[in-house]
Amino acid sequence: MIRGIAFDLFDTLVDQNHERLAPIEIAGGRRVGATTPSLHAVVAEKAGVSISLPEFADLLRKVDEELRVDTLDLGIELSTLDRFAALATRLGSGDVMLVARAMTEAHMGILQDAVTVPGHHEAILTTLAIDYSLALCSNFSHAKTARAVLRGAHFDSYLSCIVISEEIGIRKPRSEIFEAVATSLGLAPAEILHVGDKLHADVAGAAAVGMRTCWLTRRVADPEGELERSDGPPPDFALEDLSDLPLLVARLNVS
Repeated sequence: MIRGIAFDLFDTLVDQNHERLAPIEIAGGRRVGATTPSLHAVVAEKAGVSISLPEFADLLRKVDEELRVDTLDLGIELSTLDRFAALATRLGSGDVMLVARAMTEAHMGILQDAVTVPGHHEAILTTLAIDYSLALCSNFSHAKTARAVLRGAHFDSYLSCIVISEEIGIRKPRSEIFEAVATSLGLAPAEILHVGDKLHADVAGAAAVGMRTCWLTRRVADPEGELERSDGPPPDFALEDLSDLPLLVARLNVS
């Protein structure tokens, strides 16, 4: 019996719209991250540090590469604030945390503005919440923003628990984050269906702890190709849209 459903957040419950966050071209034809010019402007204003935009982009990339070795590469979350505090330190900023908080606000503001909410998703959660305990299980480096997205979409009231990697310190596909969901719901992993758009993070991670898995392909450009390239377990189920989820779970519980 499926008694609980855990959802990924971005490109599952809400759309991240990666095309709005695509790299942008700066002088000289170079491409940098969509938020990099805004971060550079914050540094100039808050830290008073004189550094060109290309030099700033290079330093940001170098800091990211150094930090990920002991964090992201090990499945440990690197919070946005910690990331920018390290960057501000390398820049020689006087008030490191002031600059880091300002960069975090600018960065997350752009990311949050790119999010859209499919109009039919609230009705789906309303239906599911009648019979199932619902949870969020999301990789995201700034929980405050993730929770703001949930509130803005009016999804938070349907969720019995919210597990975000920045708060727990662990990222999917590591087992600890999925185990935290099961513990919070008070259910065995086998009683939970995890729904997400990533084969590695969502499907393989949830399957490893004994959860049933549902791969949502609505935002996946080439589902067949991704399955062929994947070396992990296949999803138990695949859906093109969340609108099919209530019927799927109902059929599972009568089969």
